[in-house]
Amino acid sequence: MTKKLSFLLLACAALGGCEVHRGEDRPGRGLEALNVPVVSRADYVFDAAAPGGSLPQTEAARLDGWFRGLELGYGDVISVDGADASSARGDVARVAGRYGLLVSDGAPLTPGAIPPGAVRVVVTRTRASVPGCPNWSSSNMPNYTNELTSNYGCAVNSNLAAMVANPGDLVSGRESATNDATVGNKAIDVYRARKPVGQDGLQKTSSKGGN
Repeated sequence: MTKKLSFLLLACAALGGCEVHRGEDRPGRGLEALNVPVVSRADYVFDAAAPGGSLPQTEAARLDGWFRGLELGYGDVISVDGADASSARGDVARVAGRYGLLVSDGAPLTPGAIPPGAVRVVVTRTRASVPGCPNWSSSNMPNYTNELTSNYGCAVNSNLAAMVANPGDLVSGRESATNDATVGNKAIDVYRARKPVGQDGLQKTSSKGGN
């Protein structure tokens, strides 16, 4: 057996080395995550009547109901499009302000023509996910080439995609001309000022029923 193994090693050396066969389902070597977050974008449109560039109360109420149906929140981008967009911007901004959001400049291209006397409110929403996770398409053993497993990166990147407040930050990040320490300390200040849970002790309640 030893002679056969020695002969095989000599043959590999003479042929320039033997390549270990890798199946197509085996992930590539390296330290980069094999499963990374994918950011998707969707544009939602709402055409509101705005005669003369002013949003009537009925249309403002309809817009508010549409925002509630979308569960508008941080990370959503609101824009106004149309011939009277600049005039109706203030009315739309007042409705969006109830959700703690501002109206951004410009608007993305959307299909369909805007009706005359109306403005189009566009909500751009991004979502992050890691498709295909968990990924156990390949077995962990044997692993003769010391490759990463197919599930590598699923746990960390899935948690990152679930926790990031604005998924768009995974694409371009944030640009800041100055380094304001106050912004970074906001979360710390809230944590320190918050009253610890259970500081007052547990409330005494009785499980006994009575008339």
